[in-house]
Amino acid sequence: MLVAVMMLVLIGAGALAVDAGQIYAERAQLQNAADAGALAAAQRCHAAGTCTVPQALGWARELAGPNSNDGASAVDSVNVDLSRGQVKVVTSTLGSNEAGFLTKIFANALNAPPATVRAGATAAWAPLSSGSGFPLAISNSCFNLSTAVATGEVQKISYKPGGTCTGPSGTQIPGGWGWLDRNSPCVAVTATGNNRVGSDPGNNPPTDCDTVLGGWIATILAGGEVKVAFPVFDDASNQGQNGYFHVIGYATFKMWGWKFGNNHNYEFRNTAGDPNMTSALACSGGNNRCIIGQFVKFETINSTGPGGGADLGTVDIKLIK
Repeated sequence: MLVAVMMLVLIGAGALAVDAGQIYAERAQLQNAADAGALAAAQRCHAAGTCTVPQALGWARELAGPNSNDGASAVDSVNVDLSRGQVKVVTSTLGSNEAGFLTKIFANALNAPPATVRAGATAAWAPLSSGSGFPLAISNSCFNLSTAVATGEVQKISYKPGGTCTGPSGTQIPGGWGWLDRNSPCVAVTATGNNRVGSDPGNNPPTDCDTVLGGWIATILAGGEVKVAFPVFDDASNQGQNGYFHVIGYATFKMWGWKFGNNHNYEFRNTAGDPNMTSALACSGGNNRCIIGQFVKFETINSTGPGGGADLGTVDIKLIK
C-alpha cells in the first residue's frame, strides 16, 4: 500500500516537474514563432502597400516554424488591420506527426489528456519619430514621394542656391545648404515634433563623411544598394550656425549617384555618361550639389520610440503585444 501511494505521489511530482516544464518550453518556442511571424507579415504588408489575410498567413508561416527550436509550429490564424497598421499572428503546437498537441510523459499515467499550447503576437508599423544617420536634410517641397516603390521615378534633388530644395515658402538657410550639426563623425541625431536640428553652414559636406561616401561607392560597385533615410524638413529659419531645420519625418532614398563636392568620394556617377544616367539627371560642374536616385519604401525593426512623424514611406515595425 505504501509503495502504491508513493508511486502516485512520485508520478504527480514528475508530471509537475517534467510535463509542466515541457509545456512552458513549448510556450516559449511558440512565442518566438509568433513574434517572428508577426514581424515578417507586417514588414511585407507595408512594403506591398496592402495585403490580404491569405498573403499574411503565408508570410507568417515562412518564419514561424524556423523560429521554433524544434522547427515545428503551426500558425492558427492571422488578423490584418491595415487601417491601424497592425498584424496579429496566433501559433499553436504542431506536435509529433503534426498531431497538434503535446504528449505528456508522466501525466499520461494519471489519465490526463494531451495539451495544445498557443501563443500570439501583434506587430505594428508607424512612421519614424527619430533617427540618426547621414547629416543631410531635404525639404518636403522638393521631391515626389508618390512613387516610393522599387520601380518609382528616378529624381535629381538639387542643393544649388535657387534650386528646388527649399521650404514651402521658398525659404532657404543662407550658407546652410541642408547640412546638419553632427553628434559624431558624419552622423546627425534628429527627431520630429517640436525639435529643431541645427544647420552646419557651408557648400561642401563635412570632411569626416569621406569614409562613409567611400563605403557607399564600394557597395554600389559591388552590385549592392545604398538606401539612406534622410530627415525631411518643412521649415528652415535664421542663418549659418544659428540656422535650424524643423524635421517632420524621414524618407528613404536609393542612391544612384551624388555630387556633394568636387573629386574623390564627394562625387559619383553624376554625369550624363555614367551608368543609368541621362542629361536631365546629370549634376556636374562648379557649385552644383545634388543627390540622384529614387525614393523607396523602407522598414526598420524596433529602431525608434512611438511613431509620430509624417508618413513618408519609411516606418518602424515593432511588437506591441
